[in-house]
Amino acid sequence: MSITANWSYPTAIKFGAGRISELADHCTAVGMKKPLLVTDRGLAPMAITQNALDIMEAAGLGRAIFAEVDPNPNDKNLEAGVKAFRDGGHDGVVAFGGGSGLDLGKAVAFMAGQTRPVWDFEDIGDWWTRANSDGIAPIVAVPTTAGTGSEVGRASVITNSETHTKKVIFHPKFLPSVTICDPELTVGMPRVITAGTGMDAFAHCLEAYCSPFYHPMSQGIALEGMRLVKEFLPRAYRDGTDIEARANMMSAAAMGAVAFQKGLGAIHSLSHPVGAIYNTHHGMTNAVVMPPVLRFNRPAIEGRIAAAAAYLGMAGGFDGFYDYVLQLRSELGVPDKLSALGVGTDRIDEMSEMAIVDPTAGGNPVELTLEAAKRLFAECI
Repeated sequence: MSITANWSYPTAIKFGAGRISELADHCTAVGMKKPLLVTDRGLAPMAITQNALDIMEAAGLGRAIFAEVDPNPNDKNLEAGVKAFRDGGHDGVVAFGGGSGLDLGKAVAFMAGQTRPVWDFEDIGDWWTRANSDGIAPIVAVPTTAGTGSEVGRASVITNSETHTKKVIFHPKFLPSVTICDPELTVGMPRVITAGTGMDAFAHCLEAYCSPFYHPMSQGIALEGMRLVKEFLPRAYRDGTDIEARANMMSAAAMGAVAFQKGLGAIHSLSHPVGAIYNTHHGMTNAVVMPPVLRFNRPAIEGRIAAAAAYLGMAGGFDGFYDYVLQLRSELGVPDKLSALGVGTDRIDEMSEMAIVDPTAGGNPVELTLEAAKRLFAECI
């Protein structure tokens, strides 16, 4: 193992119930005079979104909104968002919502000042240096779910609508200038979204913890993130108004995104093609494929998982941890197979080829070969 790495950690986070009231102040502080709030279609008419727009309008920042965002945002959404940003003469983005709204909002702020196509900035080598850094608009992020962690991330996942592949677009300035984590905004999440987003946070922490790369700071954050999910996700699922549980899940989500600077793995490598082709919920897809990937990786991670199990208060080492994952999925109503999400067996070969070249595949503790990906998809479906 090489003890050489490049590390980066999050931005200013304003954490606490009711802190959405500070939205206009933070927009102004980073230089916005006419921000565009970017969110998804489902959130656009909701009270929490309209309240955010009211706060902006009352401060003289207008109430401009762009909400043509799909659950798995794509290049067409991005093109429309950039057009709305430019046509409206906007000077910053409030990225508002779950992973889709956050990812697309950050990408709009990034692409508004670029002349090259978005695919030129895929997270490959130093491709990010191709960007005009001066053209990137400031971003204030406001998560309304507790899962993706995109509010503290330096990338967006955008689906190529022609190839149906998910691409990670990266630049250091994707990191929002300010993030407002107000757990009151998550109180209205339906149970199924609470479960899916919460399992996404858990998957981020789990895969980062198991990644073979050297990053002890992220390793520790991943471990504590898993503890928070274990303690608070069932509570948030049972009682959506439990503000303590909602707050701790917001912390766990942000911690997962910080932790996966260390790497992700086959849970995400399998999930990304499924989401791109079948438009499934990302976190729920991660939850379904988690047990087969744990079994696949066992030879490389058994000792590490046993240590995590001890920290989390679980008996039985790897087997105890594995049984806990099954129990948690059952408690949250996660289906056993991808077929319950509408995924068929007819595209296994295609999805397997996509999985092994997904950027997350390189962080898996066991090499994800084409044959291994096919076997895993067969098990999952």
